[in-house]
Amino acid sequence: MIESLLVANRGEIARRIIRTAKRLGIRAIAVHSEADAGLPFVTEADEAVCVGPANPALSYRNVEAILAAAKSTGAQAIHPGYGFLSENAEFARTVEASGLIWVGPGADAITAMGDKINARNLMAAAGVPVAPGTTEPAADLAAAVAAAAEIGYPVMVKAAAGGGGMGMGVATDEAALRTEYDKVRAFAERMFGDGSVLLERYFPRVRHVEVQILGLADGRVVALGERECSVQRRNQKLVEESPSPAVSPELRSRFLAAAVRAGEAVGYRNAGTVECLLDPATNEFFFLEMNTRLQVEHPVTELVYGVDLVEEQLRVAAGLAPTFDPDALAPRGHAIELRINAEDPKRFLPGPGAIATWNEPAGSGVRVDSGYVAGNTVTPFYDSLMAKLIVSGKDRAEAIDRAKAAVAQFEIAGPKCNLPFFAELLENEEFLSGDYDTGIVGRMR
Repeated sequence: MIESLLVANRGEIARRIIRTAKRLGIRAIAVHSEADAGLPFVTEADEAVCVGPANPALSYRNVEAILAAAKSTGAQAIHPGYGFLSENAEFARTVEASGLIWVGPGADAITAMGDKINARNLMAAAGVPVAPGTTEPAADLAAAVAAAAEIGYPVMVKAAAGGGGMGMGVATDEAALRTEYDKVRAFAERMFGDGSVLLERYFPRVRHVEVQILGLADGRVVALGERECSVQRRNQKLVEESPSPAVSPELRSRFLAAAVRAGEAVGYRNAGTVECLLDPATNEFFFLEMNTRLQVEHPVTELVYGVDLVEEQLRVAAGLAPTFDPDALAPRGHAIELRINAEDPKRFLPGPGAIATWNEPAGSGVRVDSGYVAGNTVTPFYDSLMAKLIVSGKDRAEAIDRAKAAVAQFEIAGPKCNLPFFAELLENEEFLSGDYDTGIVGRMR
């Protein structure tokens, strides 16, 4: 097993990785910006190194500073968490070229899945269903108009190099397409340094379902069930649950088989997620993208399958077998994750600030992965995620009951907080029925 691990991230995910590392007897090393010096992940690590100022480009995305920290502390491996450098193929190559162990998929797999058009084409060739769309970038507006006419409106206009729900727009006709194409292209150039745009069929009523995969050290790819991620605002997830209330056993077997094929097509190793869109009217599903990293919502899979995905990541990176029997994976019960963000519960606008009160709920089936404690400050420099409230039960009804109680018990004062939204959602008839889609938040508002 790896003996020392540098966590190239911050907040709740850094703290969560450090927790598993220390349980396994691995020396945990944190890197942090000047703005994050007082956060729990820094104080709980065995060693911590400041890698720059608050600006992520000068700290958490500063490859030279992170590698220098790894060298100075004698780190053996680097875990990138999610976001920042986690899906940067060049960083993965540089880590390995430096003689360090990269806790993630190979750089070639990251590259293959990082471009959405290339990923779509690879998946189609592997027999994974893909939505009708372009097989090459729409070079200009005229090409986009011609492609949309062939695909049929409405269409989703997407940044080929985007991810995490960023760089997307919907066009219901040619006039809207002309606006969205320019908007998405400009955003993509600014955010990703790549203005390539693709078009896909847009489904007005759709569910977002993803499959957790793990590429093992022996070359096998296994699937650890699906997660429902349809509660979203601005294409950003707010709630995830497993199993999906929309997925029957027959549909689940098709989902998992397709996800395994997707991983095998790129020789996938370590943890990853195959994201799909599900048309509830037809039970057809289509490949959306593959996230070549650990997902924010991985805890719901951990609770349903009884595994520690960070431990499994470390074992794969070290060339070790998993702790579980890949041929005997079976889900138990139900789990739900709520993303507790520092944002207004109505319009979901960020509201950072100093934390005056922070009292986490506890009890049977309640887990909190948090990045803050009372006295910390949520700054405007990073994502608004403060904590993840994860609940589990013998079935969905019990998980929802525990979620209601936990939301009521969670006390946060200082920054704005979206806990009131979750209290509302957990009483919403559409959500309670399990028959909801990605438009549910808009209908609540």
